[in-house]
Amino acid sequence: MIAVMTAFRLAERMGRLGTESAFEVLARARALEAAGAAIIHLEIGEPDFPTAGHICAAAVEALQAGQTHYVPAPGIPALREAVAAFLERTGRMRVAPDRVVVTPGAKPIMFFTILALAGPGDEVLYPDPGFPMYESITAFAGATPVPVPLRESNGFRIDTAELERLVTPRTRLLIINSPHNPCGSALTREDCAAIAEIAHRHDIAVLSDEVYWAIRYGQEHASVLDVDGMADRTILLDGWSKTYAMTGWRLGFGVFPPALVEPVTRLAINSVSCTSAFSQYAAIAALDGPQDGVGEMVAEFRRRRDVIVAGLNDIPGISCAEPQGAFYAFPDITGTGLAAADLQDRLLREAGVAALPGTAFGPNGEGFLRLSYANSVPNIRSALAAIKSAVT
Repeated sequence: MIAVMTAFRLAERMGRLGTESAFEVLARARALEAAGAAIIHLEIGEPDFPTAGHICAAAVEALQAGQTHYVPAPGIPALREAVAAFLERTGRMRVAPDRVVVTPGAKPIMFFTILALAGPGDEVLYPDPGFPMYESITAFAGATPVPVPLRESNGFRIDTAELERLVTPRTRLLIINSPHNPCGSALTREDCAAIAEIAHRHDIAVLSDEVYWAIRYGQEHASVLDVDGMADRTILLDGWSKTYAMTGWRLGFGVFPPALVEPVTRLAINSVSCTSAFSQYAAIAALDGPQDGVGEMVAEFRRRRDVIVAGLNDIPGISCAEPQGAFYAFPDITGTGLAAADLQDRLLREAGVAALPGTAFGPNGEGFLRLSYANSVPNIRSALAAIKSAVT
């Protein structure tokens, strides 16, 4: 008789691996919809715009041309060249194509960077509130995650004096994100200069997550890569998901200092092998083709931002700072007297509004909600009315 295994003993490291709450809340919202409830989705962080036609056409053409097989692990040469040209053309950095690594989505860049640079006994500094994968991947790698608090009193930007105090001899990596998820904040050039000075002085590598770089409202994009010498110690993380409304295509890239390209390529070979061939030709079309759709999308996000911020500030017990980039509002809800998770749950169950508690992004998110305004203005207005009714 063959014994049936009824339970598995998971490796200890699995207990250190977290999740992304947006997908959990989305699943709950979908279950409520399946049961007949009407839900307004403000939880998931993806543009609600279609991928441009010329990008889709490039993918179809590549498929029909037989681009359905293995390709080089760090990306096809034509795409690596297109990324380098795009970064220079948009004034972000000048870089050789052989420093570009293309991955299926941007998260592998986080994984590969942290796995390559940090392990047991090392520390990784990351923003709190911040994208939850920063802490999760760091802990999974066996390193110690060290939160850098972001406070509304400082515009949800890194306080560089506090950052300095958190650095220790064990600090190996600093993760920064601008424009920022979940707060919608953006670093200034002065912030970047101060961060760069700390990184140089303490010999710390920097992972600069700039996936929302194109979605900003008025101000120029500021990056630590603008500071002399930082390209030698900075990993740029970016991709196509947000800028080109291509979340489902799973396309990301990193720009690495030369010494990290080979180790990261090995990690890619050992995990994902390569990024799908046909999608890489679509990625080239996105970078080299018309950019009008990006500008139109950002203009619409700005219009929605103005609507949601004004509406939130009109609700008793809630106040909301104006986001500088991305497509998230991060309102202070302490005046409602409810904890973030409790209010999020009430809004989903009683008001039909799916949002995320600030604590989904770290302990310093208590007292806040994250609302994605990647939804239509009519739906945003309906959500605001429902939130107001739920808390007053």
